[in-house]
Amino acid sequence: MTQSRNEPVSGERRAPSRRAVLATMGALPVLTAAASVVGASDAAASGAAAVPAAAAAVVDPSATRQTIRGFGGMSHAAWAGDLTAAQRDTAFGTGDGRLGFSLLRIPVPEDRANWSRDLATAKRAAELGVSVIASPWNPPASMAETFVRGSQTNARRLRYDMYGAYAQHLNDFTTYLRNNGVNLYGISVQNEPDYAYDWTWWTPTEMVRFLRENAGSIGTRVIAPESFQYLRSTTDPILNDPAALANVDVIGTHLYGTPFANFPYPLFQQKGAGKELWMTEVYYPNSTDSADLWPQALDVGEHLHHAMVEGGFQAYIWWYIRRSYGPMREDGNISKRGAMMAHFARFVRPGYVRVEATAQPASNVYVSAYRGDGSTVVVAVNKATAAVSQQFTLANSTASTVSSWLTDASRNVAPQGTTGVSNGSFTVSLPARSAMTFVVR
Repeated sequence: MTQSRNEPVSGERRAPSRRAVLATMGALPVLTAAASVVGASDAAASGAAAVPAAAAAVVDPSATRQTIRGFGGMSHAAWAGDLTAAQRDTAFGTGDGRLGFSLLRIPVPEDRANWSRDLATAKRAAELGVSVIASPWNPPASMAETFVRGSQTNARRLRYDMYGAYAQHLNDFTTYLRNNGVNLYGISVQNEPDYAYDWTWWTPTEMVRFLRENAGSIGTRVIAPESFQYLRSTTDPILNDPAALANVDVIGTHLYGTPFANFPYPLFQQKGAGKELWMTEVYYPNSTDSADLWPQALDVGEHLHHAMVEGGFQAYIWWYIRRSYGPMREDGNISKRGAMMAHFARFVRPGYVRVEATAQPASNVYVSAYRGDGSTVVVAVNKATAAVSQQFTLANSTASTVSSWLTDASRNVAPQGTTGVSNGSFTVSLPARSAMTFVVR
């Protein structure tokens, strides 16, 4: 479908309206320690249809994949207003009724006079153990020039003689935040250099040059290139240039309109050793519908699943944290889309490692698993219109208990209690159109 990116941003457009980007209730679950499902025989005896059984989802905690850095969102006070104190705690807290975000993205204002604009939210996030990254949309005006790019006569780019000064600008912002209690995890060279009708363009050649010659002087991790659509024409040149790649710590990208088939990145697997792979901005599936529209919000759960499993991303960052289509509504309450993110963010904490699991044990059922702090976390998204009896088996596991949380049409990350695990297995009836997180210990 067509995914519009021109939602209003307090008088400042997020993206040009002339451009469009191609994008692509059930009952309470019943957990049992055995392979049979409590309630199934009762249903059969009463003449009701039994819950269909899926193939077992096998989780292998010894088959490790990427290390997770976290899940989060963007705060941009100039465009969407700052979060309130209560909203910061809702976004970054980990208890019931919180999003559990462990990552925050903020802008790098081109004017130093505005560097304090997002500081309050960044400081509170840092106090709660959240990692903060920053992305610039434009360099200071004195470092930029206009040029003709196709039909765009006022395109903006960084002057070639200002690359060193621009690196110092990014370094100065990093130092400013550090002096005010926020140690940036990383800073980006440019937000969406390949979709820059309203901000600053960078060609792949320009990006590689800056990385080779100037990025090494930046005193925190460097993130690049933040392509708007994970375009390989933007990222391949960095991976194929050893000198540029040496000065990059995080390959960052956005996933606007990126089909799931393009999530895997073989070249990164081949040449990105020692580098991290982050998804640093997206909204999904659109910015026009309410974030509480159900079951559409389940699309966010599926998108997260594919990003983690096929994409191998270590981070997943939404656009605005508080927005009508975002994880937090304008009233400060968590939306259905936010609940989908919380199923990952609250339970899959920084430093956890994704482990191998049967990714799709049944049609419309998506499973991913993670290991950390002595626990195995399993996230299951059931987009089917019927409940599914799903067995989970942990290879070589001595786990004894499993706790679960549920989101469906009427509940958001609602705790469902704890039961036993038998010989590393437990079975649950996944309600129709639902998401569940299991913590196995």
